[in-house]
Amino acid sequence: MRVEVQEDRQASTPTLTLPLQGGGDSAQDAALRHALWQAPRAIVAHGAEDDPVFFYGNRLALELFEMSFEDFTQLPSRYSAEPLERDTRARLLERVTRRGYVDDYSGVRIAASGKRFMIEAATVWNLIDEAGNHRGQAATFSDWRALEY
Repeated sequence: MRVEVQEDRQASTPTLTLPLQGGGDSAQDAALRHALWQAPRAIVAHGAEDDPVFFYGNRLALELFEMSFEDFTQLPSRYSAEPLERDTRARLLERVTRRGYVDDYSGVRIAASGKRFMIEAATVWNLIDEAGNHRGQAATFSDWRALEY
């Protein structure tokens, strides 16, 4: 498995090169999968469809969203946000598409039970495959708090 972080100095866009699917039965691949799953921060990713659907959420993300991996990976990512926050989220994703990443996102998210939580200082970036094709976007955050309504 090749994991590589490159910085395009002209565009100021860090790029993570990591196979999105398949392969990877080495001990190094297993260690990477385990580290992502057990990370002390939420990590989520969605595809590049017109209405992107999550294809990954680590252990902590699934706990926060109160969903199984199977349910989470069928959820259009727009449903992770409040209906009134969806326009703000759409503008964020457009900004990420243009810049390659942002590291200052905050917003309200909704768990399956309806509980709301605020995420702060999230980093969101484009997922680019080894051929340079856009495959989706990912996000990570370690700062969140429950909201009472």
